Amino acid sequence: MNKKILIVDDDPRNIFALKLTLKSRGYQIESCTMAQEAINILKKDNQFSAVLMDMMMPEMDGYEAIRIIRSTPAISKVPVIAVTAQAMPEDRQKCIDAGANHYISKPIDVDQLINAIEKLP
Repeated sequence: MNKKILIVDDDPRNIFALKLTLKSRGYQIESCTMAQEAINILKKDNQFSAVLMDMMMPEMDGYEAIRIIRSTPAISKVPVIAVTAQAMPEDRQKCIDAGANHYISKPIDVDQLINAIEKLP
């Protein structure tokens, strides 16, 4: 099955690097730079295997975005991997508490990321 991943990051360079890496491994990628845009994309197409959600974004951060995703019935089951430069144990817990399925710290370890995506339901 071709896995489709939505990358949400306010830094286009992060999106670019992740997109190249994941596409080379056979994933279909969509991306956006704002959390609200991500929610709109998911509402139109809930067939994503995973959302890579940057937690630190202007306007709406990843925590709020995940809470909205989890409380929107049509998209509440979409797996979300929190991606953050905050790497303290309490940050990981904060991401999981917000509703993330998994947590990856920046700089992203690609093997760790692929592993996390493959383990998603």
